[in-house]
Order: sequence, then structure tokens, then C-alpha cells
Amino acid sequence: MAKVLIIGAGGVGSVVAHKCAQVPEVFSEIVLASRTLSKCEAIRDSVKTRTGREIEVARVDADQVPELVALINRVRPALVLNLALPYQDLTIMEACLACGVDYLDTANYEPPDEARFSYTWQWPYHDRFREKGLTALLGSGFDPGVTNVFCAYAAKHYFDEIHYIDILDANAGDHGHPFATNFNPEINIREVTAKGRYWENGQWVETEPLVEKWAFDFPVIGPKNAYLMYHEELESLVKNIKGLKRIRFWMTFSDNYLKHLEVLQNVGMTSIEPVMFEGREIVPLQFLKALLPDPASLGPRTKGKTCIGNIMEGVKDGKPRKIYIYNICDHEECFREVGSQAISYTTGVPAMIGGMMILRGAWKKPGVFNMEQFDPDPFMEQLNLHGLPWEIRELE
Repeated sequence: MAKVLIIGAGGVGSVVAHKCAQVPEVFSEIVLASRTLSKCEAIRDSVKTRTGREIEVARVDADQVPELVALINRVRPALVLNLALPYQDLTIMEACLACGVDYLDTANYEPPDEARFSYTWQWPYHDRFREKGLTALLGSGFDPGVTNVFCAYAAKHYFDEIHYIDILDANAGDHGHPFATNFNPEINIREVTAKGRYWENGQWVETEPLVEKWAFDFPVIGPKNAYLMYHEELESLVKNIKGLKRIRFWMTFSDNYLKHLEVLQNVGMTSIEPVMFEGREIVPLQFLKALLPDPASLGPRTKGKTCIGNIMEGVKDGKPRKIYIYNICDHEECFREVGSQAISYTTGVPAMIGGMMILRGAWKKPGVFNMEQFDPDPFMEQLNLHGLPWEIRELE
């Protein structure tokens, strides 16, 4: 049993708070902190209503290491779960090092002034965490996160070598808005408008944004167009899954979403370069974020399902093998359980399970690690128990 500090009160932070509250035998005390205290208070009230548990709330500016250190020293948690913005990963890691506390996040660091996300900022922290006997678990969401664990599980149980991996993320949900993003609009649009990239034959191959398309028939939700993108789990899986010849990431988008995005790009609204407006400097993408629906508000109106999984091909006992591991998640069922849509749910549940792995000692190891570097079996077991059951299909 342990006290945890959750930083971030968006859609994912809300899910993590609710899911931790459901497991009192692991998460004995919960503190939720954010820059906006009213968001924490709303989540606190929902957790009380849905689970009967009391959680503490606090205000903190996660950009400020001294504020983070003061809060962590006051709360004295065994683990900090970082569900804030990717821009704040490094400040929270620094605060955890200063206070001697284990760390977990769901997305790798991204500099505010550059549309580029990479583990190269966080991996260098390995020696500092190791020397202090602390664990930092990176990318404990679904993709990255569960998709990494799917690879480790397949490598352990189904393959002697994995040669090809395709990660496919499909959201067949409908929220009824003309245009909205399912997680933080600023992060989402930066990610989607970036150039595609995949790894093949020992090198990275770059493509223009969303030009490579795969018409794929997903389980339960049916045929969807999936587009090749760069996604952060590719960076660590290339390092840690031996024998790879190619790995790619695909995500589905509706024609309506792509048309809106094209128009917004054409008029400059997705730019992160500051512009002068009426005597003050603004960032167009940040202004657009203020206009779009808050992803945390989409839960009551989103219907449909998500399907996220990995198609993996390689050899076992000298024979070719191909499998598909995936999860189906229902938006409405997620909302009934924790008050959030499935995109937040599929990220928040693995964050809670990752925290459980550290606190129970299953994944407690000094240093900075990605999900595929640990034994996948206990994590896969907990996915089935906490709302994200998975299936495996053998493919021809």
C-alpha cells in the first residue's frame, strides 16, 4: 500500500484518479494536483461519488521545479504519476530526483517551441535515476505503452525473432462536433501534422504527413483508412526488440477530420510560430486550442469503439508466424465507469497499471526504462482485470 501523487487534471488524469481509487490495496492514498484547482476538485467529487473514496487535491505549476519539489516534499508520495503536458516531463523528473521519488509518464518530452518528440531528452536521465535507486517508467499509456508490452509479450511467448511490426490505432467514435481532438488539441495537431517516419532495414525513412494509407478491416469496427505516422514507441522498440526489419505506426482519421485539418493548416492556424496580433504575440495553435472543445468534455457525447493493436510477423522454431494482438474499447462503457471517453480511458488504465507494477515491485528497477524492457506477463494479466482485455489472432 502506498501514497501516490498524480499531476495533471485533464481527461487522462481523471481516469487515472478513478482507476487508482478502485484499487485501494495498492493505492492507499491519492493526491491529485494541477495548475487549475477547480479541475482537481471536480475529479475529486466524481471519485467520491463513483468509488466512495476521498482523495486530496492541490495546486501546482508543473513548469516550476521549486513548486513541484515543495509539493512532493509535503505529500511524500512513493510514486509520481505524470499526466501533465509532455512539455513538463523534464521538470517533473528533476523534482522526483530532488525528492527521491519514483516517476511515471505516458508521453515523451516535447519542447514547446519545436514540433518534435523524442526520448533523447529523457534517456540521459538513466544514470541519475539509477544512482539514486529510483525507477522512471516512460510511456505507460496505450500507444506508447500497451503496444510496447504487446511486442514484449509476443517476443517472449510467440516468436524467436520478430521481423515486422505494424501498430494500428483506430478510433471509430463519434462525438458529434464538426471538428474536435480526442486528447490535448495542441499535442494532437502537432503530432498529426508532423512528417511520417518508419524504420526499415536499419534506417529511418521519412514521408510527407499522412500520404501513406492502408485500408484495414479492423475487428468489430470494420474497414477504416489508416495513415502512416511517426509515433514515439517506434524509437524505443527499434532499440529493444531484436531482429526487427521494419516497424510502422498507423492511425485512422475520418475524411471530415482530414478536411478540417487541411483548411486549418492552409490558413496557418496549426503553426507553432508566434505571430503579432493587436500588439501582442500569440501562437496560432494555442489560440486554436482555446477555440476547440475540451477533450475531457467529449465523454458524455461520444459513441462507438476503439481498436488498438499490433500485427507482428517473424519466426518461431524455424517456421514463419504472424499474429495480431489487440484491444477493443467502448466509449460509452468507459463513460459509465469513470466519466471519460475511451481515448482517455485507454491511456489512463495502463498508467494506473504501470504504477501498480512499480509499487508492487514487479517492475522496480533503478534507472529510466521503456515498457518493453520489463516482464510483460504481470502487466498483461492486469489489463484483463482492469478494463482493457486483449485478444490474439493467428494470421496467415
